[in-house]
Amino acid sequence: MRRPHFIAGLILALAAAPYSSAQLLPEHFGAWSKGFCPAKPATTILARETGQKDNVSCQFSSNGQNSVLVWAGSFRDPSSAYEVYTSSINTGMQATTLGIYAGIDHDKLLALVGNIVVRVEPPQNISTGDLEQLVAALKTRSDQTPLPPIRAYLPRGFTDGTQRYARGPVGFKSAVAALERDEFVNLADEAGFDFDAEAMFARYRKGKDEAVVLLLDYPTPQLAEQHLRHLEQAISPSSKEAGTTIQRKGTLLSLVLKPSSAAYGEALHSAVNYETVITQNEPHQTITDPPILTTVAKIFIATGVFMVIAVVLGAAFGGVRLLTKIFFPGKVFDRPEQMDVLQLGLSGKRINSRDFY
Repeated sequence: MRRPHFIAGLILALAAAPYSSAQLLPEHFGAWSKGFCPAKPATTILARETGQKDNVSCQFSSNGQNSVLVWAGSFRDPSSAYEVYTSSINTGMQATTLGIYAGIDHDKLLALVGNIVVRVEPPQNISTGDLEQLVAALKTRSDQTPLPPIRAYLPRGFTDGTQRYARGPVGFKSAVAALERDEFVNLADEAGFDFDAEAMFARYRKGKDEAVVLLLDYPTPQLAEQHLRHLEQAISPSSKEAGTTIQRKGTLLSLVLKPSSAAYGEALHSAVNYETVITQNEPHQTITDPPILTTVAKIFIATGVFMVIAVVLGAAFGGVRLLTKIFFPGKVFDRPEQMDVLQLGLSGKRINSRDFY
């Protein structure tokens, strides 16, 4: 008797559950239809660090002739997806019309769509219009919050395809290996990823000069200063002799790893696109001057009140003194025995103080 209720509840639960792995990719886009989806790809160490939610790989075919393999992975947020995206690009990729964060080479097309990373293999079998429809379909299922601002702090002129973003030690170590700076792998333990630090790498070349720039951004200037001291101690003496330097601007640390010359390293430090801005909310007033007639009226009223008070107090003081002298003559005020009169002595007659009253 309870079996129908159980089946109905199971159907409702499945309807309320989020989409499955296969649903991360659309059933159709452009002239392409989803076909066989192999077993779910294994989760990598970097995927675990970036909070991978799901990933799927499916075959898509067009009119039974051409076919492509499409892989898509969703991550914790767009910043985590950006870390995975930058770990997969290379200098051989060319820009595409799909957006800023998309690259293509002979083997694959890679694109960042919010918190989703998508890869298409081989890209020669699919048109740009169909790829745009795929990206549009994924965009409706992705988180479109902004990407980390640290990517804009890099000096201009880096070699495209060498930029690497990291929010943890796994991404950091992968970046230093890809940029051939393995001697700095120990900095991953001192970078402060437990304190929400973010790292951004890029390689620079200008003529004969060459260097790798590492930016580390922290939530507060105090954390940046603290990790500045840790990183200075962690950099080996040989790396320092090779020209590696570190500077702080507000919450941002900039490291130039083994520049070809000290002058080029200093130029890269100066070219970091970061400015500190201090804002302060000062108290303000909205008081305005009253009308002139109101001010004049208040002046007359205040003057009249002051005059009335002066008259009343004067009458009270003089009246009390007069009444006291009438009813108590010579008892309270002007007592003769306590009065002294200075006189020049021009006459022999002594002045009597009673003669004044």
